[in-house]
Amino acid sequence: MKKPFITKQQAEEIIKTYPTPFHIYDEKQIRENARNLYKAFSWNEGFREYFAVKATPNPAILKILQEEGCGVDCSSLTELMMSECCGFSGEDIVFSSNVTPKEDYLKARELGALINLDDFTHIEFLEKLCGIPETIMCRYNPGGRFEIETQVMDNPAEAKYGFTHEQIIEGFKLLKEKGAKRFGIHAFLASNTVSNAYYPKLARILFELAVEIKEKTGVKISLIDLSGGIGVPYELDKQPNDIFAIGEGVHKAFDEILIPAGLGDIKISTELGRYMLAPYGHLVTKCIHHKHIYKEYIGVDATACDLMRPAMYGAYHHITVLGKENQPCDHLYDVTGSLCENNDKFAIDRMLPQIDDGDILVIHDTGAHGYSMGYNYNGRLRHAELLLCEDGSVRMIRRAETPADYFATFDFCGVMDKYLK
Repeated sequence: MKKPFITKQQAEEIIKTYPTPFHIYDEKQIRENARNLYKAFSWNEGFREYFAVKATPNPAILKILQEEGCGVDCSSLTELMMSECCGFSGEDIVFSSNVTPKEDYLKARELGALINLDDFTHIEFLEKLCGIPETIMCRYNPGGRFEIETQVMDNPAEAKYGFTHEQIIEGFKLLKEKGAKRFGIHAFLASNTVSNAYYPKLARILFELAVEIKEKTGVKISLIDLSGGIGVPYELDKQPNDIFAIGEGVHKAFDEILIPAGLGDIKISTELGRYMLAPYGHLVTKCIHHKHIYKEYIGVDATACDLMRPAMYGAYHHITVLGKENQPCDHLYDVTGSLCENNDKFAIDRMLPQIDDGDILVIHDTGAHGYSMGYNYNGRLRHAELLLCEDGSVRMIRRAETPADYFATFDFCGVMDKYLK
């Protein structure tokens, strides 16, 4: 059973200052999780986690992870700008993008970020735009299907990302000719894996590729980025990943493949987002309506604008009714928001305790790809983000949007002046 990191009493106290709905994150558990990741990969000198900013783009979160030794993985101009303002620069940043606008590359070069090229044609594009940096990375797509123990995890051949095998060999030859001196490879082959075997299998693919690149091009890879893909158990019947088993699995592959090839000084990095933050965030919302028609509906004050994953993917997020954790789950509900879309549902046919108006619901595992995927359909405003600090206090780390925020892009025409004050 998933247990919320806030109690009903804490939630009621928080709501006196910050009305529902809101996202709240647990600083203590975020820090502990980051420290465990570093312990799991401590065998690799120079290991670095580059947190995927896209998962939870909030300066307060980035600063916490920065204090724990993490860098950042950025994929857009604004993510680069946010990271710069938080004090990240140079090789604190990996810039992994695709279909990349020139402004994004220029900012990454200005900051001295590690640029991870997504396509062979971007070599010439980058060279003409701002030159090839001395350190450069390339993203690999092996094609075919990616399997772990006969289970198909994903289909890289259907993904738009990365160099083919032939392209990455030729790409490193070309980059070396153009003056690059340090090289890295990167791959992301499956999303949200709840399997200790994913990273070790991916590592073996990239380690073998590094050996092949050295043999065929003379290019010595100095950095291998395993990217993201380590998931979290949203559903109750899944066990969480064991980061120490994962780290040891990668270590075994490293010793078996890279050390005999004279590549034992390669640095390993990760670009985790979901694993770093998802379990340590809640969407807190309140029951405001009941509807009794062909089904029983619980209407809450949050919507898919606050958490898109259930509507977009049919994703499961566990729900706890605060104060009723020990009551029987003997009522069948759909839990829904107020959008003019029938998929605006956080749960469908979910067995829950009896829910009354005013009950506070915690929607679990929203710390990554929760607020960040928010939007403004129906003119709904996105809500505040809060941090449960290590000392037990709560502070706001992003204020709720106001109508003035929503209308701000009309400030040029005078139509909405009444609400732009």
